[in-house]
Amino acid sequence: MSNLKNEIIAANQAFASDFGDQSRLAMPPARGLAILTCMDARLDPVKYAGLAEGDAHVIRNAGGRASDDAIRSLVISHKLLGTKEWFVIHHTDCGMETFTNQIMGDLLASSLETARVDESGWHDHGQGPGSPAGRDIDWLTISDRAESVTEDVARIRAHPLVPGNLPIYGFIYEVESGRLVEVPAATEAGRPL
Repeated sequence: MSNLKNEIIAANQAFASDFGDQSRLAMPPARGLAILTCMDARLDPVKYAGLAEGDAHVIRNAGGRASDDAIRSLVISHKLLGTKEWFVIHHTDCGMETFTNQIMGDLLASSLETARVDESGWHDHGQGPGSPAGRDIDWLTISDRAESVTEDVARIRAHPLVPGNLPIYGFIYEVESGRLVEVPAATEAGRPL
């Protein structure tokens, strides 16, 4: 068993021993909101949005992108659990800005081992075999932050399973300052119809 696994198990035992009233939290989010954001470990949506446990659904993926699965989760969040407002929040210094679909496809074709990055870009140092299957995936990389937030909000807004009266807001979280900066074009794209 790895040290990390042991640490997680010990931390969970301490957490569970003082679980208290958390078992009484309702399944629907208390504040009626859902946040789609990046999986980046530096982001803590509960803290940066002033939330408490049980207040919101937080849907996370690489880049905080409006993938089919993210939209599936948002629709469930609204239809079955009553969320009434959605936030799409990308962030500065996102790893999804450091590569393209072609770079990812080439890295995976070379090997499935972890790649390395330096000032000249991404490099694969792993032993093969890799797989060309990575070339068939849209990795939803980001070349322009504000544009990607706006695209994602517009994609969600246009989805036939998203109700027109539900507001969708677009923001960028600054990892350097902790501030949320609204993307006006994104929020406009998410305006209720």
